[in-house]
Amino acid sequence: MKNNTKYFKGNPEGGLTPITSPWMHQLFENQKLLSELFRKFSSPINIHHLPTFASTISSYKEVFESYDLKYQIFYARKANKSKSLVKQAFGSGIGVDTASLRELEQSIALGGKGDNLVLTAAIKTKEQYSLAIQNEIPIILDNFDELEQANNIAKQLDKNAIIGIRVSGFIVEESKLYSRFGFDIEKVEQFISKNLDLGSPYQNLELKGLHFHLDGYSTQQRGKALSDCLNLIRSLNAKAFDISFIDIGGGILMNYLESEQEWTDFETRLKKAVQDGRNQLTFNNDGLGYEMVDGKLRGSLKTYPYFNKVNGTTFIKEVLDYSNLQTGKTNAQELKELQLELRIEPGRSLLNRTGITLAKVAHRKQDAKGQWLVGLEMNMTQMMSSSKDFLLDPFIIYKDSQESNTSVDVFFTGAYCLERDVLLKRKISLPTLPKIGDFVAFVNTAGYMMHFFETEAHLFDLSTNLFLSSQGDFTLTDFIDDNAMK
Repeated sequence: MKNNTKYFKGNPEGGLTPITSPWMHQLFENQKLLSELFRKFSSPINIHHLPTFASTISSYKEVFESYDLKYQIFYARKANKSKSLVKQAFGSGIGVDTASLRELEQSIALGGKGDNLVLTAAIKTKEQYSLAIQNEIPIILDNFDELEQANNIAKQLDKNAIIGIRVSGFIVEESKLYSRFGFDIEKVEQFISKNLDLGSPYQNLELKGLHFHLDGYSTQQRGKALSDCLNLIRSLNAKAFDISFIDIGGGILMNYLESEQEWTDFETRLKKAVQDGRNQLTFNNDGLGYEMVDGKLRGSLKTYPYFNKVNGTTFIKEVLDYSNLQTGKTNAQELKELQLELRIEPGRSLLNRTGITLAKVAHRKQDAKGQWLVGLEMNMTQMMSSSKDFLLDPFIIYKDSQESNTSVDVFFTGAYCLERDVLLKRKISLPTLPKIGDFVAFVNTAGYMMHFFETEAHLFDLSTNLFLSSQGDFTLTDFIDDNAMK
């Protein structure tokens, strides 16, 4: 039967259906425009939809305003290197969290100032300290050595450095949360009193806030950590410290998938495939964290939790509604009472549905196992995160209408001469085998995917980054090369 539709979601049955936005489908439907984009910019292409980014920012603002809180949102620049997003962040009235010298330099050049930038780099160079101090940008300090470096450089510049102290080691359910970052909360008050009080040797440091960033995605842990920091701030204020903000970092969950059932079904089928070795769902039966040990299934899914009922703004609400065990008040109530500014630094969740990655089909082949491999004009670093796999169904965009209903299972492979350059470890079912020159779209890749591990190894060109400001009826001129951003 002839099908006039030219684009399809992979895995029409038993898949992992991503949440998409109308702008994506408008683009998929415009075959002529896609061809023009690839002719002009080559493959792969990253597209960033700025109106979606702005809308998500607004939804976060609404949450804080509903609690009548002082707040500042900082977009975590490390999530995506496109300058257009930095410009949009400033245009939407939020700040940017920087983690390197180049991020800091670019953000300043794009309009960043002391009140809408923060430096949270895990390793800070003399150049970073100097630039931040000269521009009155807050610096989050992680250890005593950083405290000394910041003070020495500030003294040399005859300026004060605005600082926040990173805190860790929170006790949650009688268990201490480990982090390689920050000062232990059981010791930090004494440390601050000794080194940052009047008469201390570090008079060029101006302590304005506390900061924490937790691994994992527990709202209870974040709620408890915020509550503990608020107790600490009360104690510091009693000692005449003027603490004006508390920054709770990022790691705010987002939801990628339409169906919870698809998510749970996939994990069930994956475990079964690992157990019996048949009906393999992944390349070489990769368990994505599961494995058979002594005849028993061991491990857990080592991917991002792609389906989350609590995500984005509801995640923030749970943290704010957490009750302080000492006072019985919620974190939101405590923040208002202390007149503190609450700061957050989301990257992934602020970029929800903001970006897609497009690539052209270069070849098709069957391997020694009879599996179809579809090679794309891209490599694994151009869509890669710390997660074991990117568990969203892609879209295949056929240049010609499909005449056949004969489906085919494929694995998408990349351009590196490495066996592991398999773009998605999951087997993807398509209506028919794509042809050379057809397009594949991976959706919702803007956060910690497009750029997090991208390299120029093998002298491959980096991805072309385009941004899009219009809502619909796209033309070629609507797509602006990020390199042109000033």
